[in-house]
Amino acid sequence: MSTLILLVDDERKITELARLYLENDGFRVSAVHDGERALKAFHTESPGLVVLDLMLPLMDGYEVCRRIRAQSDVPILMLTARDEDVDKIVGLELGADDYLTKPFNPRELVARIKAILRRAQPTHKTQRVQLGALALDLDRREVTVQNRLLQLRTKEFDLLAVLVQHPRIVFTREKLLELAWGYDFAGETRTVDVHIAHLRKKLAGSGLEIETITGVGYKLVG
Repeated sequence: MSTLILLVDDERKITELARLYLENDGFRVSAVHDGERALKAFHTESPGLVVLDLMLPLMDGYEVCRRIRAQSDVPILMLTARDEDVDKIVGLELGADDYLTKPFNPRELVARIKAILRRAQPTHKTQRVQLGALALDLDRREVTVQNRLLQLRTKEFDLLAVLVQHPRIVFTREKLLELAWGYDFAGETRTVDVHIAHLRKKLAGSGLEIETITGVGYKLVG
């Protein structure tokens, strides 16, 4: 059965246009137009991905994202009408997997959704990587530090997997986006910075450190 996409936006023209392109690409689509209905639809319909606008009536997208993320790792793509870093950063910190600024090309929306879903699929590799006290299981998508399981979100795992498999290699933000998000990203790279900040906190005590290479990107050392 095809993946169900939950569209949440109070602008009906946007949801109808997005529905058209998504259904033409084989997705099933459910659309709602306020935050409260978004939560109800999420619980009753169990979508495979949520496209969530920030500015919604009754309950804003930030709160909807926070409530969904508190109980599920379902991929969330946030929409924002303002090209402001603060909107994007707050959304990513709440657990969104990606964001798209309105107005957007519906073909880009479909491409982003496909990329997110592709990265969220469990890998079929049976591979375990050990780096000091950290063990990364690509098959189970689990990371442990001294046998303590780390609670990682989907993109945090994907990003850490790239770094752990290539220790001491310097990656640009653009390359990390390509490898961990699965597409070439033509825009802000702050999404990488936000996820790196989260990973640094979660790696505390592991003996590993994600080092910033000024003007270039990041590398894993330890």
